[in-house]
Amino acid sequence: MCAGMNISGRMRGVLLTAFVALVSLPRTRAVWLGRLDPKQLLGSWYILAVASGEKGFALEKATKNIEGVVVSLTPENNLKLLSSRHRLERCDVNVVELLRQNSGWVFENPALGILDYRVLGTNFRDYAIVFTQLEFKDEAFSTVELYSRTELASQEAMGLFTRWSWGLGFLSQQQASLQRDLTCVYKVFQ
Repeated sequence: MCAGMNISGRMRGVLLTAFVALVSLPRTRAVWLGRLDPKQLLGSWYILAVASGEKGFALEKATKNIEGVVVSLTPENNLKLLSSRHRLERCDVNVVELLRQNSGWVFENPALGILDYRVLGTNFRDYAIVFTQLEFKDEAFSTVELYSRTELASQEAMGLFTRWSWGLGFLSQQQASLQRDLTCVYKVFQ
């Protein structure tokens, strides 16, 4: 009880009931990601464009196809990504769990080489611009990806992707709109 406040037994019961209801609601998961509801990022996304500092990306970008990713939450409120990428004439399906860092929409899994995963910009209905800092073997690099709910990106989404890519120092040869081969996408959307 607070000093100077006299709360009746009935009022205490009402407040306790309201508190329990708030705590038990699924929406309370939103608190751990800040003011945004994480359910807005969940679901199926097409990756339509990529900017990457990875060695060899500029040479391979013409052969890269649209990728698919399904974002979900684990019971521990970690981000789980099920993704499918075209690699050497086959579809490579991966599951990665990312742990939340201290601030809002920032995740990581250093053991897997994912040092930073964050949403840079989004309207959640149509698109999200995602930044990832990676470290594999002796190579450290970053990527910016355009996530889209549909197979075609809006002009707004492409413009935002381009602005973020340029703003983060990616050259035009480090940016690619991915080819419209959806074969691997459907491996994770099933």
